[in-house]
Amino acid sequence: MPRFLWRNFVPRFAGYIAGYAALAAVLTGALPALSQQQTPAPQTPLPQLWTWDQVKSNFEINNPTVRAGFLNIDELKAEEITANLRPNPGFSFTADGTQVAPSHGVWAPFAGTDLSPSVSQLFERRHKRGLRYDAAKQGTAIGAAQAADTERTLLFNLRSAFVGILQAKAVLHLAQDNLGYYDKILKVSSDRFEAGDIAQIDLDRLELQRLQYESDLQNAIVNLRTTKINLLALLDDRRTIDSFDVDGTFDFSEQLVALDDYRSDALKARPDLRAAVLTVEQAETNYKLAEANGSTDPTIGIWYTHNGSFNNPDALNTIGASVSIPLRIFDRNQGEKQRTKVDITHSQKLERAAENQVYSDVDTAYATVVSNIALLKPYKEKYLAQAVRIRDTVLFSYQHGGASLLDFLNAESDYRTVQLSYVNLIGAYLTAAAQMNQAVGREVIP
Repeated sequence: MPRFLWRNFVPRFAGYIAGYAALAAVLTGALPALSQQQTPAPQTPLPQLWTWDQVKSNFEINNPTVRAGFLNIDELKAEEITANLRPNPGFSFTADGTQVAPSHGVWAPFAGTDLSPSVSQLFERRHKRGLRYDAAKQGTAIGAAQAADTERTLLFNLRSAFVGILQAKAVLHLAQDNLGYYDKILKVSSDRFEAGDIAQIDLDRLELQRLQYESDLQNAIVNLRTTKINLLALLDDRRTIDSFDVDGTFDFSEQLVALDDYRSDALKARPDLRAAVLTVEQAETNYKLAEANGSTDPTIGIWYTHNGSFNNPDALNTIGASVSIPLRIFDRNQGEKQRTKVDITHSQKLERAAENQVYSDVDTAYATVVSNIALLKPYKEKYLAQAVRIRDTVLFSYQHGGASLLDFLNAESDYRTVQLSYVNLIGAYLTAAAQMNQAVGREVIP
């Protein structure tokens, strides 16, 4: 190859080699990064959302106290079977006439042995078995009403926990918004300080005030987790609190029916009042049973013998019958009669007390709901918008030198107080609504 061609080819070839090497290095470094970008990052699963109906359904299935109440009803039904049993007949077998000592030189011990089987039956008078069965059925109905009353109380606790989660979420959202808004103000204030528009002391006071909003945020987080733990405990659920959430309307309604309508519904639906009424009926049945147990019951028996009688020696196969009636010289059931008679009056007094408690619960819950509505209406119609308007106006004035720092901090504090009070009032209203549902015995306020 000529020298001049060699001098041109070598540098050009070396440049190609260097270019390919640089490209390979770039690709080699880019491929891992590209591979990392294409590999999807693991995603945190979204929490399962439960509505009130779903929470209530899981509660009725899983709550151990509710399940124990159902098992108690099954036990009472088993007692009905025992109370309805008939008296069993009796069977006896008698051997008589066996010779135990020689007589006149004769020793035939089994020659005169007489075998006599007999059957007897107790006949209960005055419907004793039917009264026992009625009392047992009434006891089952009382147990079912008491189990329903326990469930009513637990449902109030469950609804309170459900409302508590909604309230805690609203408070958390409010705390996050307040902190985010305040951070924007701090950013603007920091820029003003850099520009020499405000003093260091004003910026320090603004930064120090941020601690209150951070504290509100942390308290809201802890409160939300605590209310979730309470709800899971009622559901007998061991899942983590981050794996579920609740969804519901966090607002109030002004629609209420008349107090007398709530009273009427409560008298029909309250299980504790129904249990008190059934207890009176059972006490009356127990008194009738005590009266019936004071009567005598005959026992009729019949037997067979294979032995001649003295009156008829040729009658070897004979039957006999007997009637046994206890002599009622002393009434050994008079104490039970007196006790069951007093128990009727005792149960009637308790029924009256339960009815009074129904009226008291409904009236108290109604007054609480009405009071919360009366407080919430001006908040929604006036105070919320007024607090926002005052805060924004004072902030604008402060940023343009028309208001002092203290005025702005007071306006910001007033806004926070009004917003937080509104959220807490809604939570109080929803809790009062749950209390009204508990007082009536069924859901009358969604």
